Amino acid sequence: MSLLIGALTIGFILSLLALGVFVSFRIFSFSDITAEGSITLGAATAATLLVSGYGPLTATLIAVLAGATAGTVTGILHTRFKINALLSGILVMTALYSINLHIMGRSNIPLMSARTFTTWAGSFASSEDMNLFGWEVGTKDVAVLVFAAAASILAAGALYIFLRTDLGTSMRATGDNAQMIRALGVSDNNMIVLGLAVSNSLIALSGALLAQYQGFADVQMGIGMVVWGLASVIIGEALVGVRQTGYSIMGAVMGSVLFRQLVAIVLRWGLNPNDLKLMTAVFVFGALILPGVLARMRMKKASAANG
Repeated sequence: MSLLIGALTIGFILSLLALGVFVSFRIFSFSDITAEGSITLGAATAATLLVSGYGPLTATLIAVLAGATAGTVTGILHTRFKINALLSGILVMTALYSINLHIMGRSNIPLMSARTFTTWAGSFASSEDMNLFGWEVGTKDVAVLVFAAAASILAAGALYIFLRTDLGTSMRATGDNAQMIRALGVSDNNMIVLGLAVSNSLIALSGALLAQYQGFADVQMGIGMVVWGLASVIIGEALVGVRQTGYSIMGAVMGSVLFRQLVAIVLRWGLNPNDLKLMTAVFVFGALILPGVLARMRMKKASAANG
């Protein structure tokens, strides 16, 4: 049961990454590789501030601002300097590797003695175990899970509300038809920069919370995170079955939680942790081809029924 709770907690934390990837990938069709650097940037910034004596809330908010800055730089490189979207993200991601090392001063920062959101959430729980569906689990683990779920739900709700505002509608319209939005007098370049700032702020928030939950920040922790976020978005879309904004946001959260559960299951079955990235790629491959396979099967059944 502890494995399940831990997987759920990480799933909710990484759902913030999925929401960020959703903004860049689905709203703007922008292949933003910055995510691999900005999630580490969020973790590095929060960890450095935490060990320096800052509180969890202050450290996390500054990490979010750092992520927004990284996204803004990517957007400026693409819109002002006309650099290819993929190359813009790669440039910023590469630069962030050195920046993250400078922020941390070393490749890894332990947070075992620092006050984090994990210790804060655990302070509201008793030291005794509790019975949950017949399983004995630690109340502190449950408290941290509730906090992570609340953070994910609040972020998803805030993103949905933002995308329903005039500014958010302009962002979505830019992704659908940039020429039309320019004809209406709105700068599509500014919308792209803003969208990438929002995307990477969510990703940095995920990194900040992940570092606090794991108890350390590492300069290599962002490797493969773009694939994780993309997989969560695609799995979520397969779950909800529609592309409406509210359902897509909910699907991204659900996809992240489900994806983490699948990873936990294969690890429980004895998968070598060194093969985790390989299994992640396999899951993404399956998520990419499954909708098409199901659609073809439905078409064949419909043809057989009509024939």
